[in-house]
Amino acid sequence: MKKFVCQLCGYVYDERIGDLENGIESETEFDEIPKDWVCPLCGASKDDFEEIDEEDDSNI
Repeated sequence: MKKFVCQLCGYVYDERIGDLENGIESETEFDEIPKDWVCPLCGASKDDFEEIDEEDDSNI
């Protein structure tokens, strides 16, 4: 499963967790989220998200 970060506010969408508060079930792939879904923190569109490279994440 992958993670995607909002380039505007830093919110991380984790496919394992989903976005239950906004109707996105756990284990929902980012590509399967409806096009009108927006970042729960800042309202950015899906186009403002970028996939996180898990290997680069290890030194944080």
